[in-house]
Amino acid sequence: MKGLRRTGAKAPSDLQHRDDESVLVMPRAAAGVAARDRREFRRHDLEQQGIAVERFDGRRGTDVIGRIVDISAGGIRIRTAQRGLRADHQVRVRLELPPFAGISPFVEMAAGGPEPKQEWVGWMAVCRVIETDNGEVEVAGRLLDMEEMDRGMLGLYLSTQPLAA
Repeated sequence: MKGLRRTGAKAPSDLQHRDDESVLVMPRAAAGVAARDRREFRRHDLEQQGIAVERFDGRRGTDVIGRIVDISAGGIRIRTAQRGLRADHQVRVRLELPPFAGISPFVEMAAGGPEPKQEWVGWMAVCRVIETDNGEVEVAGRLLDMEEMDRGMLGLYLSTQPLAA
């Protein structure tokens, strides 16, 4: 494949291979479909819960870097007062989410089988940093190195939470 090109052509399926140009053609999104509906993972609003995100260096409760604004199974947006974060940084974070409706957000693969757990430690790749009007910074990032089982359980857990706007 030499590249991707957006066209308004109708394709019999979502993707169509055109031999004449050796490119993969992706049809445009349907009119009236919001950008949030084209995301890989749905974002859920957890700002009212005030859940802390910690910078993880091997110890518990060491450095709270911010609070969750919204989260999906693939990424997170936090609000923080720290100014040192920039796009393309990677930060090791610890998330601890409370169980909700009998669903634990993560799974520990123990010797006897999967066990529920409330915390996840992994890397956040910072994608966007935006200053807010009140002097804080909103940081958006992808959650890296998450096991597929954890990503699936987090998606199930978040399906019980309100969607972000």
